[in-house]
Amino acid sequence: MTASTSSHGDLRFDGRVAIVTGAGGGLGRSHALALAARGAKVVVNDLGGSRDGSGGSSAAADAVVAEIRAAGGVAMANGCSVTDPAGVQAMVEQVMAEWGRIDILVNNAGILRDKSFSKMSLDDFRLVVDVHLMGSVYTTKAVWDIMREQGYGRIVFTTSSSGLYGNFGQSNYGAAKMAVVGLMQTLSLEGEKNNIRVNCLAPTAATRMTEDLLPADLLKLLTPESVTPGLLALVAEDAPTRAILCAGAGAFGAAHVTLTDGVVIKPGADAAEQVVAQWDAIQDRAGEVVPGSGMVQTQGQLTKVMSAL
Repeated sequence: MTASTSSHGDLRFDGRVAIVTGAGGGLGRSHALALAARGAKVVVNDLGGSRDGSGGSSAAADAVVAEIRAAGGVAMANGCSVTDPAGVQAMVEQVMAEWGRIDILVNNAGILRDKSFSKMSLDDFRLVVDVHLMGSVYTTKAVWDIMREQGYGRIVFTTSSSGLYGNFGQSNYGAAKMAVVGLMQTLSLEGEKNNIRVNCLAPTAATRMTEDLLPADLLKLLTPESVTPGLLALVAEDAPTRAILCAGAGAFGAAHVTLTDGVVIKPGADAAEQVVAQWDAIQDRAGEVVPGSGMVQTQGQLTKVMSAL
């Protein structure tokens, strides 16, 4: 991947319009400030609620807009909830009326309601999924056809190691964060012909979302600003597509959903016993691949079975 740069070597977003959700603080604020500093017109969307999603105030979004404008940038505030499709649509219509295009969408808004699964209410599970998954769906759906028609779009979903790998007490959050990976995988395929590149960012940062999870000395290393360079790379003109970028404290890596080569089990009454007996071979990661689509699994399995027959 190469970055789109100016003659000075700086990654620029001049003429681009970006929407960043949950941009009133933490990672979203860092993303919004960086995009604006590099020339983008930025919509700072933030409901202004607490960490668990309750309440609401425009103060946080207004403060970030003021920061951007004070630095010479262009920005507008928006206080709609990403869980409100009508509010999201109104935001998009306002941006189009004001600036005429939408190039970048950063789905960053989120809440936490952590409890072990046995103690978690279904309402708390549903609300976290609504914000992280359906909120991302509503915003993306609202800009999708705009990006298709203009032949350009960059979309980032915020996933998490809690979704990719699991985390005790975060079944609702983890389920939602893995769900956006599946959404990204499909939208990256559907958007390819219209130059819409879709990626996931898995950040680790010291924000109000993580302040209770890590020791204070480690939190000092995990600044939102150390994650944002990865976000900028994922929304650049020459951005990759279908990437899962893991970022924290200035360290960057990539996560992949892989498929092992596996084995062929002969049908019969003892097929289940054969699966158990061959478990280590099924799990063997030598020769594993990153499938280009879900059909790769089907095609691979049929090829193996036909060869065995």
